[in-house]
Amino acid sequence: VGLLLFRFAPIGIAAGGSFFGATIRGDTLFVGLKNYQELFSDPAFWGSLKVTLLFNLIINPFQVVCALLLAMLVRRPGRFVDVFRASFLVPMTVSIAITSVIWGILLDPTLGPVNAFLRWLGLSPQPFFRSADQALTTLILVCTWKGAGYWMVFLLAGLLAIPREVEEAASIDGATPWQRFWRVTLPMMRRPLAFVLVADTAINFLLFAPVYVITHGGPSDSTHLLMFEAYQSAFAFLNHGRSLAISTIILTIILVIAAFELRLFRPREGEA
Repeated sequence: VGLLLFRFAPIGIAAGGSFFGATIRGDTLFVGLKNYQELFSDPAFWGSLKVTLLFNLIINPFQVVCALLLAMLVRRPGRFVDVFRASFLVPMTVSIAITSVIWGILLDPTLGPVNAFLRWLGLSPQPFFRSADQALTTLILVCTWKGAGYWMVFLLAGLLAIPREVEEAASIDGATPWQRFWRVTLPMMRRPLAFVLVADTAINFLLFAPVYVITHGGPSDSTHLLMFEAYQSAFAFLNHGRSLAISTIILTIILVIAAFELRLFRPREGEA
């Protein structure tokens, strides 16, 4: 019942609402595929779609790799391992909006402490979010700082579930650490990796707060993601039908990519 009320019903309402528009007087009327036709003929939509796909193509595998490295780092018990685990989890305790404000201040080109540190090192200051060439990369790094520790928890649970006997047997057979990781650890991490990659993909396609707080889609539309385009359509231009059409397209893209990722990480024949 909860899934029907709070998940599937809003999705159905959004998909259905994408076939409606509004008159100048504010009356709602059925417009069919008009919202989609206008989107597909709008260069701004295609530009936003290109930026969103590029953003996700880079950040999703990058975050998963970072999370896996962190999980491997804190996997074994040690003297300060609990301190490291806690420190990696700190970013997830801060809301994404506050995170955006903090990093916007830290990376300010003129007054930010990061550029002050670069000057102290004798390096030239960087524009970060103020540069069309650096804005998307900076956004990826900030979001990875925020999310890698969260995904680390799931991957760490998967690593701790791997029987020690399996790795010990591989070690006795003469496997190197890299061979143990590639041929033993990774195959047994298929399900945790699949879950993390699919969930991470969904979250990053719906990313909104950092773009709204820091870049507003700029500079030169270099960070103009689809969710920000949907927000602008609904609240800046009051075109709710267009906004719902964009949201429906985002959902469709997520479902297609998630299906591909699940198929990619599907256990092979003979694997658990």
